[in-house]
Amino acid sequence: MSRRSLLRAFGAGAAGATLAGCGVPAAFVESGDRAGRDSSATDHTLHFANWPLYIDTDDEDESKRPTLDAFSQRTGISVTYTEEINDNDEFFGKISPALMNHQETGRDLIVISDWMAARFVRLGWVQEMDRAKQPNVAKYLDPLLRSPAFDEGRLHSVPWQSGITGIAYNRKKLGREIRSIGDLWADDLRGRVTLLSGLDESFALLMQGNGVDITRWTADDFHEICEQTQKRVRSKHIRRFTGNDYIKDLATGDVLACQAYSGDVIQLQADNPDIEFVVPEEGAELWAESLMIPNLARHKRNAERLVDHYYDPEVAAELATWVNYVCPVPAARDVLASSKDEETAALAEDPLIFPDDAMRKRLAIARDITSEERMDFAKKWNSIVGL
Repeated sequence: MSRRSLLRAFGAGAAGATLAGCGVPAAFVESGDRAGRDSSATDHTLHFANWPLYIDTDDEDESKRPTLDAFSQRTGISVTYTEEINDNDEFFGKISPALMNHQETGRDLIVISDWMAARFVRLGWVQEMDRAKQPNVAKYLDPLLRSPAFDEGRLHSVPWQSGITGIAYNRKKLGREIRSIGDLWADDLRGRVTLLSGLDESFALLMQGNGVDITRWTADDFHEICEQTQKRVRSKHIRRFTGNDYIKDLATGDVLACQAYSGDVIQLQADNPDIEFVVPEEGAELWAESLMIPNLARHKRNAERLVDHYYDPEVAAELATWVNYVCPVPAARDVLASSKDEETAALAEDPLIFPDDAMRKRLAIARDITSEERMDFAKKWNSIVGL
């Protein structure tokens, strides 16, 4: 199950979009009001909130998490790990009352998706991390992920895992290759194509099909995509819009090509080697789900140490063998390649975990949708999707 595939297009985000606008002065937190009293020196604990199935577990005891246990053994810091994030908007609704009212959330470290992370940064709800105390992050973070538009210089966020939104297709059943986004609109795919329903998950790849630089797309680019998509819906070229159910459609052959996430396709390929994932010639969206420290966190220093722990290439490699997403630590590739276990060593050659140079040149992080744009854009997109 993919973290990205659990996202919803809008849902409770309508409230978040309004909150992030200009009409709610209490929502924004000034930089001087974000830090709490840090008890890390005397209280060796930490509360880490993450998504389900997003960390390594012991083969014989799933309650044990080797990389997390190793951190506790090395530092003496006890980590309370909760798998409580099932949807970005839902989690936003859970902790936003505390953050907007300058109260503690009870969490020292959270993992949320790029577009939601952008909202937290704009609202001033997360603290800057001290990179001087995170040498592994400073040294090993993938250059492609170092400075997204929503968090220049990665001051407030560090990628937990990354991934690619591209195209998945059944090469055997289709009988040809797909190399570009334009290939989705060929006549032989009419009624056999699906797109992702979520606004934040879908628009960037479609824009890249028009040759748009998604790091600086405009409102005109968005409206053009909406018009093109609407026409393809009316002509019945697009079969439907999906969440993670595209996985089933592709596996059964009901759909021959679809917008997809790289992490999902790795899992699909294990059962069906005819499924292929493509980073189109025009490019694909690189995204991340990032670690962030909420305002007033009581164990900020402990949280920073845990983040840096996961940027040790040895630790990053161990995590990568379990989650199978794009590893944000390229140096972990050499660690895996040197493994005596053939299956583990093979992961080092998987471009969906460690993109090769040719693929990396076609990847970009999209500019996020601003709070001023979100309400109108979501309304327009959802009318096309049928939400």
